[in-house]
Amino acid sequence: MKTCSICKNEFDENEPRSLYGEAGEWLAGELFKDAGELCLSCLENRARLSMMYCHEMNT
Repeated sequence: MKTCSICKNEFDENEPRSLYGEAGEWLAGELFKDAGELCLSCLENRARLSMMYCHEMNT
């Protein structure tokens, strides 16, 4: 179990990822440089927010 660096909840890093979770993992590794530090919920939320607000990445 690890602690999420955003919400501070404990999470299992081996939990299966949804499509949004996979997108959030990519963003964590490539853009934000915090891969492995976020829970599935925060990864999914980051992906959704990026799709809405980071238009430069959606082209």
